[in-house]
Amino acid sequence: MTVLGEQRGFSAMAAEYDSLAERHPIVIWMRQRIRRLVEGQVSPGASILEINAGSGLDAAYFASKGLRVHATDTAPGMLAALADKAAAPDVGGRLTYEALSFDRLSEAQGGPYDLVFSNLGGLNCTDDLAAVAGGLPDVLKPGGSIVWVVMPPVCPWEMAQALRGHFATAKRRFSKGGTLANVGGEQVRTWYHSPGKLTQVLGPAFRVEALRSFCFFAPPSYFGGFVRRHPSVVRMLTRLDDALGGAWPVNRGGDFYALVARYRPET
Repeated sequence: MTVLGEQRGFSAMAAEYDSLAERHPIVIWMRQRIRRLVEGQVSPGASILEINAGSGLDAAYFASKGLRVHATDTAPGMLAALADKAAAPDVGGRLTYEALSFDRLSEAQGGPYDLVFSNLGGLNCTDDLAAVAGGLPDVLKPGGSIVWVVMPPVCPWEMAQALRGHFATAKRRFSKGGTLANVGGEQVRTWYHSPGKLTQVLGPAFRVEALRSFCFFAPPSYFGGFVRRHPSVVRMLTRLDDALGGAWPVNRGGDFYALVARYRPET
């Protein structure tokens, strides 16, 4: 898969991502909780650098709440969607955007920032997390935070598919060479990163303050049939995720986890 292929795939998904965010109960539930995590890390008027910003749903939300947001992505379709959202009256000119890859953070405009945010698996598009983490000191203020939402190797719902004979699905997150995922008709290689790996890459200058899983108990969004057939069960399972998602060992698995870390460089 080439970089252009990845960009075509994600570009093709811009409108669908927006639609899912508006109507899918699991996606709505996750985004609400992730946004609360971010808002708990910043003061009014703070600045956010969002990497892998996609169509800009979160960027526009935070800008509408009075935060200054600089959103980055590389897919032309996503950048077009970001341009539309940046021009909307309710963001008040607080949303800017830039075509920039996550492995070139030091080139981001407008910094340094109070928080660096990556949502819903954007960082799973690389196996070189060190290249991303290496740019953080150039764009993040001392005492600032990161909130990164990443897909881990352990996803109970996928592993349980072995009981149905779907062994490829059950083990796909454990492939060291990554797994090909269909994104907008393009095959995009995806790697799954454990919290331990992410913490190691960030290094001692970052202190982990929170770790929370999503969809450890509740079904991932792509189990849409189960979600539609069993809404009351899904509500119960999301409540279980809410109650236990921050506790060990639940917070190390699921469809996603959110890692919150504070940047404390040596002085």
